[in-house]
Amino acid sequence: MVKCTEIFYPIINSRNNVESTYKITLKISDSNEKALYSVHKALTNQLNNKRQGTAHTKTRSKVRGGGRKPWKQKGTGRARAGSTRSPLWKGGGVIFGPLSKKYIKKINIKEKRLALRNLIHNKREKTIVINDLDKWVNRPQTKAIVGKLNLLGINNQNENILIIAIKKDYNLYLSLRNLQNVELIESKQLNILSLIRADKIIIDTQALQEINEIYNS
Repeated sequence: MVKCTEIFYPIINSRNNVESTYKITLKISDSNEKALYSVHKALTNQLNNKRQGTAHTKTRSKVRGGGRKPWKQKGTGRARAGSTRSPLWKGGGVIFGPLSKKYIKKINIKEKRLALRNLIHNKREKTIVINDLDKWVNRPQTKAIVGKLNLLGINNQNENILIIAIKKDYNLYLSLRNLQNVELIESKQLNILSLIRADKIIIDTQALQEINEIYNS
């Protein structure tokens, strides 16, 4: 079961003053247990789908060669050997090694969106909505971005920061890429892992509007 809840976000301008508020309505799980379950399911789905699963070894039957017996069974004084591809030999097969595997798991779009809505609601007090995020910098300048973050009371040395923009601005991207613990994504790239990791979320007003339209449709 789900319930509707309203979130009022104060919109902050470039001078760090609240100029208005923006309301979104979210359908979230009606209990904490269900919310945790939906987030856990979506997270394990995302992490599994990131796995390549390409690690692959060959057993002695798969390794090329080794058909001839290296030496006769008896009379040499050596330990008996039947193949040069035995796991005991260099160049031989591998016992119980990893085999390639598909780790992909499917999840319904409704379940994934419910998990994202639950996380958005959970992180509401750690979210800062900025007006005209793309105008933060006119040219690539990391120092200016650090100053903006400090003005908001955010320290990227101690906190993981997620910045969500309607579209990746090139100057903003270049200014942020040298900062540790800062991730920049577009609103259409919103995902469970980035939200969970974030201690603070900075989001553009246009990105928030798009997220509201997508996840409440």
